[in-house]
Amino acid sequence: MSTQTLDHTHITTNGIRLHVVQAGPADGELVILLHGFPEFWYSWRKQIPALANAGYRVFAPDQRGYNLSDKPTGLAAYDLSQLAADVVGLIDAAGREQCYLVGHDWGAVVAWWVAMNAPQRVKKLAILNVPHPLVMRKTLASSPAQMLKSWYIGMFQLPWLPEQVMLANNAALADVMFKRTANAGSFSDADIAEYRQAWQQPGAVTAMLNWYRALVQRRPQRPASTRVTVPTHILWGVNDVALTREMASDSLKYCDNAQLTWYEDATHWLHHDKPDAVNARLIEFLTGA
Repeated sequence: MSTQTLDHTHITTNGIRLHVVQAGPADGELVILLHGFPEFWYSWRKQIPALANAGYRVFAPDQRGYNLSDKPTGLAAYDLSQLAADVVGLIDAAGREQCYLVGHDWGAVVAWWVAMNAPQRVKKLAILNVPHPLVMRKTLASSPAQMLKSWYIGMFQLPWLPEQVMLANNAALADVMFKRTANAGSFSDADIAEYRQAWQQPGAVTAMLNWYRALVQRRPQRPASTRVTVPTHILWGVNDVALTREMASDSLKYCDNAQLTWYEDATHWLHHDKPDAVNARLIEFLTGA
């Protein structure tokens, strides 16, 4: 993997400042990489150089509440409409009409939301291990297996206790959370140290948890459309401890033009488990007709 200079910047969008890591040629087509919980821009450390080397201009933000980005208070600040508006603001800040949008976990939820509400701003959509929001809602309401897998969402609604658990012993939970649910070797001790530091940024853990609290306690507005009209590629690690694989297939029903790639020997942390395979698939998808 060729080295790429990573430029750490702050961009004002939707009334807040986001820390954004940028790489690749300034005139390249824009790719925005959206991380999930409980990560930050570093989630994409193995994708940024590959995409930049392929000629893309890459933006990998710390989404609001995470790491070095602003952490507004109150649950309203973490409504999906606000999270999606942050992304549209990044596209504007880059001086572009459209971007290629790639999301994992919560970042994939936001990516789905942008594609449903502002499809004219998304050239193509790539989703890693998160179903279409309507599929997630329906499955949570009907599948005991998925309800069991999603137990932590209820726990995150509690005040202060989840924060205490995540920050105990200098955020030691990060080691357990990643290493026990990913393939062996996907996260090094040095990687875990980066996550522990990010969690311990002032106010970060509460802000991160507020994404879940806002989703449950405020309920997002209905999207402009539940159909996804932009070309979409879902990449799915089958050994996902948090999400049932059936939801990946079900998500295709809500897309006009979509494909699905299974990774039988990967987990929820797909792009950490299989970085080379994911990079190749993303570049093939983004550059394809």
